[in-house]
Amino acid sequence: MSGDRPSPLVIERILRDRESIWQQIVAERDLNALTGRMLTSSAIALACYGAVLGFFHSPLMALTSALKLPLLFLVTLVICLPTLYLFNLVFGARLSVRQSLALVMVAITVTSMLAVAFAPISLFFLITANDYGFFKLLNVSILTLSALVGLRFLTSGMQVLNDHGLLAPEAAKVTVDERAGAPAPVQAVPAAVPAGPTPAAAPVAGQSAEPVAVPAGATVAESTANGAVTTATAPAQVPPQVPTQWAGQPAGTSFPPGMLPPGYVAQRPWDGRTVRRGEPTQRPASMTLLYIWILLFGFVGTQLAWTLRPFFGDPGQDFSFFRSIDGNFYAEILRIIGNL
Repeated sequence: MSGDRPSPLVIERILRDRESIWQQIVAERDLNALTGRMLTSSAIALACYGAVLGFFHSPLMALTSALKLPLLFLVTLVICLPTLYLFNLVFGARLSVRQSLALVMVAITVTSMLAVAFAPISLFFLITANDYGFFKLLNVSILTLSALVGLRFLTSGMQVLNDHGLLAPEAAKVTVDERAGAPAPVQAVPAAVPAGPTPAAAPVAGQSAEPVAVPAGATVAESTANGAVTTATAPAQVPPQVPTQWAGQPAGTSFPPGMLPPGYVAQRPWDGRTVRRGEPTQRPASMTLLYIWILLFGFVGTQLAWTLRPFFGDPGQDFSFFRSIDGNFYAEILRIIGNL
């Protein structure tokens, strides 16, 4: 499915062609339309699931839960998105507000669609096991599982942006493939020359002189610009250090000093920045802060859910749009588990 083709089933594209989603976010291409489709899909899915939660009490509670569950995720996003954006700016990332919003909306879209996929199971237990505590714990578990999967998509997207240098643009990394692809200079090997003094041939006019290896201690005659002839003793030449046994050759195969085996390529010196294939690279600080932000997002979301309750509606109490703020979400979950 093309990245530019509008589709109401944006979740299908996220699940089947997530790489195109990440590339679209990296390129900041048509993010407004993509974010709008994800926001619409998430709101509809969360409204449907919220209606299932409220049906435990009454149709009126189902309507209010259908309104409050999308509001819960939207307000949590509004509260926590500036923190994520500023975290990335502080540590040198180049994410824009639209990119950050699109990444978080991918996670919320996956969460909401996975939650609504569990709606038939929730309805089944609503009909067959009409127990308030069990029904509440079941749906809290469904929402928690869905949120974990959605946040896993968020970390995957941030990792793709990190691979494109948007999270750690200053980190210079050289791979083995890049090192091998660059041409490596090969040290010239002098040709073997018989022992004994050899006269130096004067170059012919108009022709370039080819270098000839001269044994150590031989006398070399050289003409200067004014026609004078000078003599000099050639210094000792040290042949390159070549192993006498080469990989891929039969046992016992050796090469004379000063000669290189076929296919030999000189190795470039290691510059200290080479990253070998398969070795883990250093995690940028923005990725570490992402996990901290995920915990913050979870705490804000659960506390906001406790503030916006009821979503289920205790059958022993009358309908109310909000409850008094007392206790906290985690104490209530522990109390429900204790009662079960």
